[in-house]
Amino acid sequence: MSEDSAAEITPRQRAMITLSIMLATIIVALDGTIANVALPHMQGSLNASVDQITWVLTSFIVATAIATPLTGWLSDRFGVKTVFLWSIGGFTLASMLCGISQNLPEIVLARILQGAFGAALVPLSQATLLDINPREKHGSAMAVWGMGVMIGPILGPTVGGWLTDNYDWRWVFFINLPVGALALWGIWRFIPSRAGARRVTFDLYGFAALSLAIGAFQMMLDRGEQLEWFAAPEIWIEAIIAAVALSVFVIHTATRPAGQTFLDYRLLTNRNFLTGLLFIFLVGMILFATRAQVPQLLQGLLHYPAERAGLVTAPSGIGTMLAMFVVGRLVGKVDLRLILAVGFALTAFSLWLMCSYTLILSEGDIIWPGVVQGIGLGLVFVPLSAASFQTLAPYLRADGTAIYSLVRNIGSSIGIAVVQALWARNSQEAHANIAEHVTRDNPALSDPTIASLYFGGPGGLSALNAEVTRQAGMIAYVDGFWLMFLLTLAAIPLLLLIRVRKAAESAPVSVAGDH
Repeated sequence: MSEDSAAEITPRQRAMITLSIMLATIIVALDGTIANVALPHMQGSLNASVDQITWVLTSFIVATAIATPLTGWLSDRFGVKTVFLWSIGGFTLASMLCGISQNLPEIVLARILQGAFGAALVPLSQATLLDINPREKHGSAMAVWGMGVMIGPILGPTVGGWLTDNYDWRWVFFINLPVGALALWGIWRFIPSRAGARRVTFDLYGFAALSLAIGAFQMMLDRGEQLEWFAAPEIWIEAIIAAVALSVFVIHTATRPAGQTFLDYRLLTNRNFLTGLLFIFLVGMILFATRAQVPQLLQGLLHYPAERAGLVTAPSGIGTMLAMFVVGRLVGKVDLRLILAVGFALTAFSLWLMCSYTLILSEGDIIWPGVVQGIGLGLVFVPLSAASFQTLAPYLRADGTAIYSLVRNIGSSIGIAVVQALWARNSQEAHANIAEHVTRDNPALSDPTIASLYFGGPGGLSALNAEVTRQAGMIAYVDGFWLMFLLTLAAIPLLLLIRVRKAAESAPVSVAGDH
């Protein structure tokens, strides 16, 4: 492609391409969380146990993780338009199959298809937005992409809860059909048809090793808390498989010439991209771990209904989208490292506020730290995406965006697994520590009225234990917020690793994967 390829696309065509691919991105991002709140309804409808119904989530996560690295090779081999059409078409069809499923095996298979077909949409939309926009507009393009990626985790639980409560759990999947059809038409109508031709060979050995490593690792993370981690043989087996398969993949990739491996290791020689992977991993951990903790805190300890919990956490997403809208205009005019530093500082400040949480919280105590955190993450997400790909050759973008999305997803899985494991351990320790002081001799419990209330019979002791459990749970949540706070602070000095381009350089720009 020529250097002025982006200029060959008319403003109307660019707008319609952006709208179409972002519609596809939003429904894929939405499906990562929208089904969570519907699980109890699915369990009864599909006659599944609590352990079995979690496969509705696990199957989607694992299939997405395994298929994501395929994005670069598929777009190079078949062209972006073809991959987009098959991906959104397959994802939409799989969504319909999820909605009409009558038993657990059917919906698990449909969710595997959803994850496999939808995996390419997020990284490919990022690569395409970079390719159809001139370099000076990459910041704005990444702001649009970031809003699409972020709106899913933000709105998923709220939309899912509303659809499930007012209609039926099947509508969390049926809602994808009209949006998917519109995205499919837009992609077919406006993305230019250009055949990919760079890579025709497929490194099956490398793909198999990487897929096995990712699949086993994701299974371990997703099922670890449920099976009490390494107390279960399954977790040990998955950990060993992941470690061995990853070692095989690394050795295989390192001993073959560049361009003949499934993952082009030249990506990892680009300092900005490598640093970007580190930061997006941390962002994935902080963002998704915190977003997983807050709804659980609200519903489990403060007894918020799902819809109300969604409403008080939604303003965080509004803050993120507003920040992305503003920062998209600043990229290229202000040092990216300064924007990132402000974003991480705001995120750290919000987590510091959350470290003072108690069981007595107003809605404002929840909303405002969430808004500050949303703004901080918005200031991080856009410039980080721009900086990561600023010095990366265009022909590596499809591979790069796939790995970028994969690392973000792995970071989020690890973050959620870590905070859940720490919460379980810390809540037990806190419960034991508090229980040591819950005696008749404690001055706080020596009042005759209080003593008769709590120590007067089995009912009183049960109520006292429930209160101790609630207090211990809150202490454990605060411990998780402290961990995220310290991780965010630790990330700020690492910003010096990012190299900022002094002046815009012209470079070939093309639709990702079309060479």
